[in-house]
Amino acid sequence: MKKRSFLPLVICCISLFSAFSQKNSMVLVEAESFSDRGGWALDQQFMDQMGSPFLLAHGLGKPVSDASTKVTIPRKGVWNVYVRTWNWCAPWKTAEKPGRFTLSVNGALLPNELGLGDRWDWEYAGSIDLGAGENTVTLHDLTGFAGRCDAILFSRDKDVNIPNEGDAMYRFRKKLLGLPEKPADGGVYDLVVVGAGTAGLGAAIKGAREGLKVALIHDRPVPGGNNSVEVRVVASGGLNLEPYTRLGDVVREIKNVYRRPAHVDSILAATANLSFFPNMHVFTIEKEGDNIKSVTAKHIETSRETVFHAPLFVDCTGDGNVGFLAGAEYRMGREMRGDTRETLAPDRPDNIVLGTSLTWWSRETAQPAPFPECEWAVAFNEESCEKVVRGSNWWETGFRYDQVNEAEYIRDYLFRAIYGNWSFLKNKSNAKADYANRELSTLFHIAGKRESRRLIGDIMLKQQDTEGDFIKYDDAFITCTYNLDQHFPTPKNTFFFPGAEFISTMKHYFNDLGTPRRYLRDDQVIPPYRIPYRCLYSRNVDNLLMAGRNISVSHIVLSSCRVQETTGMMGELVALAASLCKKYNCSPRDVYKKYLKELEIKIK
Repeated sequence: MKKRSFLPLVICCISLFSAFSQKNSMVLVEAESFSDRGGWALDQQFMDQMGSPFLLAHGLGKPVSDASTKVTIPRKGVWNVYVRTWNWCAPWKTAEKPGRFTLSVNGALLPNELGLGDRWDWEYAGSIDLGAGENTVTLHDLTGFAGRCDAILFSRDKDVNIPNEGDAMYRFRKKLLGLPEKPADGGVYDLVVVGAGTAGLGAAIKGAREGLKVALIHDRPVPGGNNSVEVRVVASGGLNLEPYTRLGDVVREIKNVYRRPAHVDSILAATANLSFFPNMHVFTIEKEGDNIKSVTAKHIETSRETVFHAPLFVDCTGDGNVGFLAGAEYRMGREMRGDTRETLAPDRPDNIVLGTSLTWWSRETAQPAPFPECEWAVAFNEESCEKVVRGSNWWETGFRYDQVNEAEYIRDYLFRAIYGNWSFLKNKSNAKADYANRELSTLFHIAGKRESRRLIGDIMLKQQDTEGDFIKYDDAFITCTYNLDQHFPTPKNTFFFPGAEFISTMKHYFNDLGTPRRYLRDDQVIPPYRIPYRCLYSRNVDNLLMAGRNISVSHIVLSSCRVQETTGMMGELVALAASLCKKYNCSPRDVYKKYLKELEIKIK
């Protein structure tokens, strides 16, 4: 008689007991899932770097209203409470910690202030005796200056080891939240578009109208990207230009999304074959050979994951996130003149990029409007301050930083510059009487990026391709009408803040006729150049198209073609190419090799 081993059963029982014990000894609350956020804003911009979305107390110097939610405690007793947060001014070693907040449970305030650490980590809030069942947890902002809360952990063990980075933290949090091991099935599509800025909207809407079944995945609650109500960059560029007059039809319908968001929402809802998935962040992909098979997205409020399958994908993320995850070739920074032969390129390659901006403005008030002195902010004097009442795209920083992996640092430095300047004007400047009855009324916390990764295609367009006889390629279809627009710190700003500038100046370069490339009206463009279709698909990921500021151009050319009406036409063109890929069961590269004339006919 064969002996039976009970070891597998024992291991299984131990695992089940361990899981049961952990579930009853720890409870995790993701801050982004709070049922009532009060005045706290949801910020997901840096989740690839720090691991999660978080709540931001963005009060412009006034503490925001409390955020609260219910949490179910499995058994009565004393629970220790940890909060994942940090002192966001720690990189600048300021004595003051401006993002402080506290936490209470059922109205009982826990003793320790939070937002004090020098990196994202779990800070101890205190312990509390709780009954089993539903309890209320509340966040109290203390300053109004960008406090941030990622997650809250209730633990019976005070000395619990809480994973704080990478896959260990991901698995730990997923297990405590009780999320399925496998993502939900989001369906099979003809085309998956990731990113719903102007480029992504152009690609998704045009693709659906061409008969493709399209999924549009976007990591914010509203579409539009830099052109949305959250950033409000005005769209630039010409549309429907000869000889390819059909490029721009969709962009014209959605033009300047922030001015009519309900109109764009209605177009998305009414477009047959198009499924829009807002609040979904693509964080991983599956590949087979040189093809992407699927992308998996995480809902930024619920953490639930969904997988989307398709034979074709379009990266409209701006940062080239899908291409990066897929191993696509990319570049960042400036190419050197010896490689590109561009007269505007530097002698040596470097990491200089176009910067990131935040828009802000103030308003007149009937009474004096005080503003705190901000010892933690950038320090100003009469010579270095900016005596203004609003700021837009020229408040720009991060020229020398990694716009992907250091994005939180870049955004936060702009916070310090804007708040520091406003505080000086209000409290110490010779002109403070002029600002007494003005209050800082708006400061967007979603950063407006210009440049990060550029995915490499079969052609990388260079400066000389935009000059003289600009029609140098048989697939040059997208007409770009904006100047070569290089951004640099202003000399004054560099003098006072060398290496840490935040005010930019724009240098618009001219073609060989001495005429600036800029549009006057949509029907009056002087003199443009065209972007080839081969800049819009990846050189080494066979089924990846791209549209937006992540296409295959040099740093110099990106300064011109990144404007949103131009990127929207890129989206329309790749959607038309995708329709031919489906029709002929071919790759984006095959469209160029075999079906270019048919693509050209579609845009005339």
